[in-house]
Amino acid sequence: MQPLPKLGVGLAFQAPLRGLFEQPAGDFDLIEVVPDILWTDLGPGAAPRYLDDTENMAWLEAARTRLPVIPHGIGMSIGSATHFDTQHLLQLQRWHQRLHFPWHSDHLAFHVADHQGLAINTGITLPLARDQATIDLIRPRVAQVHAAIPTPFLLENNVWYFDILEGEMDEARFLNTLCRQTGCGLLLDLHNVHTNAVNHGFDARAFIDELDLDQVGEIHVAGGMMLDGVYLDAHSDTVPDAVWDLLEHTLPRCRHVGALVFELFGSWFDLVGETRVRSDLRRMKRLWQQCQTSHPVQRREAAVLA
Repeated sequence: MQPLPKLGVGLAFQAPLRGLFEQPAGDFDLIEVVPDILWTDLGPGAAPRYLDDTENMAWLEAARTRLPVIPHGIGMSIGSATHFDTQHLLQLQRWHQRLHFPWHSDHLAFHVADHQGLAINTGITLPLARDQATIDLIRPRVAQVHAAIPTPFLLENNVWYFDILEGEMDEARFLNTLCRQTGCGLLLDLHNVHTNAVNHGFDARAFIDELDLDQVGEIHVAGGMMLDGVYLDAHSDTVPDAVWDLLEHTLPRCRHVGALVFELFGSWFDLVGETRVRSDLRRMKRLWQQCQTSHPVQRREAAVLA
């Protein structure tokens, strides 16, 4: 993947966090936003189909005069077996014409399923089979994304609370092969890696070491919680120690990464508090700046050939 602009440390937009975005105080450098939360989708056949949240869009367009804005979508469902929504791409194209973002991303998953010929939204991102057939399904869709929006496109490694058995590839090899064959980059969510490692009992650092980190264009970190013996990617807290360890191991090895972003759901902001959020952002920024001035760590050549 081509190197991305080095934008720095970002914070994911949620309305309760607007005060932080209006007074960044040098703690972060960019805004990441889920575009789907700033429009209402009236569904196929409606005209117009998408109604923008005009108040928040006006705020976002004003904010981008101070900080870059990067979209991180949830609505593409790029892994759906039969449904790929080209109208969604046109809406993202309109966003690019307004915001001129240097890259964008979505999730390597699906949430739109077929039921008796109808597209059903499951309400959660679901894992994909890790095989060549899935990559063959996704490859032309990534090409459509690149044709509609001529800027780098990243896919995020997903949380999986259950696995699809008997896959042709393990997850690291699947991600490496996907990026190589489709031309997309990787948004490496380290909290997702941590969540999967806790729930499925594998070594998170060993997983990172199997990845081709030259494909990583962006990194996410977050916090979560245990519930009934399952660790949840809840975006409900600051970054746990295990994820800091992963970040310190991973970030220096990602030559082409353009941003490091912290995610927190707005519903948890009052409980977590501004002081703790800013503390994590400052720690992220110190690590980012250190990695920009130090020599890159050599990556394992075997990961490129996976």
